[in-house]
Amino acid sequence: MQWRKIVTFQLVLVTCLGTAGYCEDANSSSLERVLSQMDSVASKFRSAEATFQWDQFQKVVEETDTQKGKIYFRRAGNDTQMAADITQPEAKYVIYMDGKVQWYQPRIDQVTVYDASKSRQDVGTFLLLGFGGGGHDLLKSFEVKYLGSEKVGDVNTEKLDLTPKAANIRNHVEHIVLWVDPVRGVSVQQQLFQPGGDYKLSKYSDIRINQKISDNIFKLKTTGKTKVVSPQS
Repeated sequence: MQWRKIVTFQLVLVTCLGTAGYCEDANSSSLERVLSQMDSVASKFRSAEATFQWDQFQKVVEETDTQKGKIYFRRAGNDTQMAADITQPEAKYVIYMDGKVQWYQPRIDQVTVYDASKSRQDVGTFLLLGFGGGGHDLLKSFEVKYLGSEKVGDVNTEKLDLTPKAANIRNHVEHIVLWVDPVRGVSVQQQLFQPGGDYKLSKYSDIRINQKISDNIFKLKTTGKTKVVSPQS
């Protein structure tokens, strides 16, 4: 009886090792397929808009802060611009274009301007993640793993796990999970994990691709008394 157990164990071990190699090859093939699909869609990308919900979880206090609104992306030459119209719980507006991030708070009538030109690639990578970017472009900034398929709402998605290659970025972002709709080339859900157990979960719905977006979306609706500050100046 003892030798039968040993033989059985050996057979299971060999099967597991063989399966591991097969799964690794299958995952590599699936990852390449998803990245190529994203590349194909990105080549035709002009714009996107969506309704969003951003949930920021803070581990220390075990609380989640939620923001809701609309987000817009559009291709402008070789750059992609982003505008976020936050409507809840407080009106705010964020625009990323020309290497600058502008954050407008109507309640205090103030615009905060961050110059992101020196780290344009890093800032753009995170602000525009999952919308309009090519799949293989992700490999420039992240170690990418394929996590399988999963249905989000009524959308069939492919899950990707992204680990930043740069050590200084990993100090703030450990890894990111994307739920990508390969047909439209956009992420319908993202989860960004931070050190200490904090995370940000972003959900996108009512996504519209390559529709005309008004230029006014990418202009701040300030007043004649709006104060402009720049923390980096």
